[in-house]
Amino acid sequence: KEWKDYALDLTGTAIANELNTDAYNLYDDTGKLVSIGYCYECYGIIVNPDLIEKAGHTMDEIKNFEGLKKVAEDIHARADELGFDAFSSSDMDGSSSWRFTGHMANLEYVYEEREAGTVWTECPATLTGNYMENYKNLFDLCINNSLTDPKDLATGGHDAEAEFKEGKAAFFVNGSWEYAAVSETVPNATMIPYYCGVAGEEKAGLNCGTENCWAINAKASEADQQATMDFMVWLVTDPDASQMLVDELGIIPYKSAPESSNGFLNDAAAYTADGCYVMDWATNYQPNVDEYRAALVSALNAYCADQSDANWELVKTAFVDGWAKQYEAANK
Repeated sequence: KEWKDYALDLTGTAIANELNTDAYNLYDDTGKLVSIGYCYECYGIIVNPDLIEKAGHTMDEIKNFEGLKKVAEDIHARADELGFDAFSSSDMDGSSSWRFTGHMANLEYVYEEREAGTVWTECPATLTGNYMENYKNLFDLCINNSLTDPKDLATGGHDAEAEFKEGKAAFFVNGSWEYAAVSETVPNATMIPYYCGVAGEEKAGLNCGTENCWAINAKASEADQQATMDFMVWLVTDPDASQMLVDELGIIPYKSAPESSNGFLNDAAAYTADGCYVMDWATNYQPNVDEYRAALVSALNAYCADQSDANWELVKTAFVDGWAKQYEAANK
């Protein structure tokens, strides 16, 4: 809002035409393309395919929540026999809770967006909560088919990354920044979407987003605007320049971009290339984020200790009513 009047409309420009997706573009309230992403990250569920196969399953079975649930519950039921469990620990302390109050919560927001046929460009005042049951589906699967008893998650102290790297768990909820660490011991680790039981989720992709975008100053001279445009296009089309960008940033959303060395980012690109929808980072709009997530952690801890309907209602209240409460507080 503060700088949109200074941003050149990039619709139909040379740099916009080089994009392989519009998932990371920023538009103002008039539909003007004010900024485009030049790199992105992703998050979802990291998987060890070798453990899936050791348990007698294949990755092809996991194309929706039904398939994920079947595989995860079978692994958990046979954990002693197999020597590993389904999910790594889902701790609710400060070092880990963001994976569920920030990242996993994103699935509820994204499906609200999709139901409304819009992508948020600012924080909405309220949520419908229409996809809370889907959030519950995946959260329940994680905490009830894990190395750690749900009642022990509030205190934390478990190293979910190490559990995955050491072959103690087949699934690990996290993002592309984990690739370097986990690929040391699980070189063929892959990432799948947040399958949660929504109709048509077989065409879901990963949760992808960015806080790194380009804009061109509309107040600059035409010569400077063109020079900037030419430089951007060169960066994403020249083989050496684009390779440098990928090496430094991980992946770039452009047609002629070289492949990333980050396997999870390549998974994200493959889902997009296959026509799957990107789950955008709607979670970035959480109002008064620290207060909102703290209330959600408190409710989730109560639920993990006692998975009653009454305690899940507390989670829904923190998730949905808490959003409206924090929106009001942030917009007084």
